[in-house]
This record gives sequence, C-alpha cells and structure tokens, in this order.
Amino acid sequence: MEEGLSRFIRACYRQEVDYVPIWFMRQAGRYMAEYRALREKYSLLTLCKTPELAVEVTLQPIRALGVDAAILFADILLPLESMGIGFDFAHGEGPVIHNPVRSLADVQALRVAPPEEHLGYVFDAIRMIRAALSGKVPLIGFAGAPFTLASYMIEGGHSRNYIGPKLMMRADPGAWSLLMTKLATVVREYLLGQIRAGAQAVQLFDSWVGCLSPADYQQYVAPYVKIIFDGLRAERVPLIHFGAGTATLLDHMKAAGGDVIGIDWRVPMDNARSQLGPDVALQGNLDPVLLMAPRLELERAVRDILRRAAHHPGYIFNLGHGILPQTPVDNVKAVVDLVHAYNGAK
Repeated sequence: MEEGLSRFIRACYRQEVDYVPIWFMRQAGRYMAEYRALREKYSLLTLCKTPELAVEVTLQPIRALGVDAAILFADILLPLESMGIGFDFAHGEGPVIHNPVRSLADVQALRVAPPEEHLGYVFDAIRMIRAALSGKVPLIGFAGAPFTLASYMIEGGHSRNYIGPKLMMRADPGAWSLLMTKLATVVREYLLGQIRAGAQAVQLFDSWVGCLSPADYQQYVAPYVKIIFDGLRAERVPLIHFGAGTATLLDHMKAAGGDVIGIDWRVPMDNARSQLGPDVALQGNLDPVLLMAPRLELERAVRDILRRAAHHPGYIFNLGHGILPQTPVDNVKAVVDLVHAYNGAK
C-alpha cells in the first residue's frame, strides 16, 4: 500500500497501526443534539437528498467525537427509488414501502438504471464531504445488501419473521433469483459510483440476514453478495461486509467477499478471529446498549473487546450495530478516547 494511508485504511488492509482506529455505525444520528435540530426542520429524505445537508450531518460526529473515519449520511433504501419502488418514513415506525414486491410480475417490472440517473445527489455529497474533510479522516460509503433490501421490498417495511422473503425463496425461486440479481447489480453499480465519487472504503450492510440458516444463506444469498464484491475488487478500496445475528454465517460471509468482516456482540472477538483466520480484518463489536451503561461497566466492556482483538493486525473498533437514539454523547466520546489510549497489546 502507498505511504500516508490513514490508520483506518491501514487496519482494513491488516497493516500495523500506532493505535486501534474507531468509528461507529450510525455515528451521525438522533443521539446528537445537532442532528435533532436539523430533523426539526427537515425530513430524513430531505437530509439525504440535499448534498449540503448530508455533508453537515456527516461532519457532525467528526467534529464532536474524534473518530478515525467518516461515514456518508444516507439511507440504505435510496437506490430502491431508481428501481421504481416508492417509500417514505412513518413517524416512529421506520420505512414504509408503497408498492411492495410480491410476484414475478412485480420483480420483472423493477428497473435497473445507471445510478447517476437517480442518485447523483449522493455522489455530489461524497465529493463535497471529501473536500470538507481535507484528508483529516477517510470517508466510508455504504449500501444495503440484496437480502436486506429484498426483505424491505417484499415485507413492505420492517419485519419480525421475514415470512415473505423466506417463502419467495422456495415458492417462487425464479422470482427470487431475478430479484436478487437485479438488486446485486443495482448495489454494485451504486457502490462503484460512490467509490468513483471519492469514497475511500465501502461497507455492505446486511442487517437482516441473521434470520437465515447457513444453508439458506449459502444457496439464496451468498452468490448475489459475491457479485457485488467481485465487481468492486478492481477499485482497490477496502470492502467491509457487515451482518447482524451472523454467528453461524461468518465463514460463508467471508467466502462471499470483503476485506473486513463486521462482527456483532453475540460473538466474542477472539472467537471470531479463531474462526475466520488471519487473512481478513475484523470490525466490532460492542453492544450498542452498553453505551448507555454506567461508565465503569462501559469501560470494562470496551477493554475486554480490545484485550480479545487489538493484538491482531487488522482490527477496527466499532459497535455490533448502530448507535441508539437514547445514547449519551459523552459516553460515545469516552469510548473513542479509551480506544485511542489503549496500549494493553503493545
């Protein structure tokens, strides 16, 4: 790798770093007063679709926390609009899909358009963020993975049991394969657009995939994730692969692709390292709820994760999922400082 890479990028490539880098999933969001002030004026979609506002939200935690990477402020559902899916965010309920995908005909009607036609505002925001960061920290882009996006599209919103996607896999495998192929293509091209606009790493979020058995993941999901990672490999930026509830899927996720595998709090970091081996970087894995715990308990949990993980090249501290809205900002900042100060493995 070239000289001058940031700690975060070096850790993604399993190179030595002077301290453990840290960033947080959902590090820009409702736990920050600055963000809540903007949300009083603008809808979530307006924040995402107005580059100047997306820049401001992306930079808020960089100013407040001292994290080692910025992550683009956007939403995983944005590419669905380009496919002909309408959605909005119901207050207190999350996203609502206006035209769910339930049949082969619905899948056939989905468009696969160049991302520049509908998502140029995301690429504009990335270019503006890179300019505003002035090299201080790298910028991570991201997208939702095909299974998680398909689940939203089929279920019509958030789900507990994932009945729709699980049944489509088996009752209409042709529709499922076509849907996942279209989503893999859209996500791959969207991430390529982010990288070419200036994203210095990208993360694929498969937040719902933990509902599947290993056999179902391998048959119905992994081939489409591999399409994405194989299509990004030539871009030579770190590729992060994250899923929640994936203790039984980690080997299959590694095989599907990614330079970095995100680990949630259900798997101890040393166990994940033993399972996945030394040829992939790991990211994780504090339970987000612990950011609301008494400070001594929080510090104990952070040190335990560092003790298990920090002595291996290729480790990035993060949460096992996103920061929760009730989280005290002071606790988040304390974790950043504690991770940066940690030298127990040196």
